[in-house]
Amino acid sequence: MSESAMRILITGGAGCLGSNLIEHWLPQSHEIYVIDNFATGKREVVPEVKGLTVKEGTIADAALVNECFSTFKPDIVIHAAAAYKDPNDWVEDARTNVIGSAHVARAAKAHGVKRLINFQTTLCYGRPQQLPILASHPTAPFTSYGITKTAGEQFMILSGVPTLSLRIANVTGPRLAIGPIPTFYKRLKAGQNCFCSDTSRDFLDMSDFLSFMDLAIKEEAPTGAFNLASGEAHSIKEIFDLVTDYLGLGAKEVPVVPPAADDVPVVSLDASETFRVFAWKAQVGFAETIRRQLAWYDEHGVTDVFSHLKTPSVK
Repeated sequence: MSESAMRILITGGAGCLGSNLIEHWLPQSHEIYVIDNFATGKREVVPEVKGLTVKEGTIADAALVNECFSTFKPDIVIHAAAAYKDPNDWVEDARTNVIGSAHVARAAKAHGVKRLINFQTTLCYGRPQQLPILASHPTAPFTSYGITKTAGEQFMILSGVPTLSLRIANVTGPRLAIGPIPTFYKRLKAGQNCFCSDTSRDFLDMSDFLSFMDLAIKEEAPTGAFNLASGEAHSIKEIFDLVTDYLGLGAKEVPVVPPAADDVPVVSLDASETFRVFAWKAQVGFAETIRRQLAWYDEHGVTDVFSHLKTPSVK
């Protein structure tokens, strides 16, 4: 490894964000170790390639977590693992997002990790008291995922390891297979009807996310809680209109329905503190972000298993 190369352990490394980080960092000669139970992430995106080690298992298993830390001896930990598939499975959410996070935090402390980077959901803010939402806004989650992720975040901070917790916008990019963008793309191409929830969200291009993460892993980088976002909120209807335009369908009428009872109408994140402290700002605008995502679907389909990493061929 080069002097600047690091040993990076990523929990949930087979997910969308983790797998994109791996593709981004492996060419920089970092050594990467992934823990993933493949409940949502896909094994196909973490093949056996030089510099990448993958351990199948759950972070809820304290012995497994300690074994991984002891074996790999990471400099940096990216905590991206999370349970979120079933909003009514509170126990599974707690097992992974709370107990699992506590195991990761304790292991990081015990094994001398220099820096913890935690991925947090913006659901931690609950129903915001003001917009845009500052990172200093009180946490008031009201869903199982938000509640358990917020508890897990507290264990990261409690560990005593320098911790950066990122409240992350909706990141678009390779292998994004859930949410309104792929849904509209698939349904409109198939000639099916759509509807839009009357909600707005902040969308961040994967290239901007990756450029920020290059700054975040530096040992001298700031710690604390920050919003990682473009700083702009856009409606789901705006996405629908961009997809119809991209597909050459012209203007289409679409029902706009009220948000569900457990939904937040507007998630507009104030990222000015992130811009100021990290000297970083999103470079890709909203329309271009959506266009890039749709072009990726044109090339690869709506899939979460395509990978640019290739397993070496046996000769």
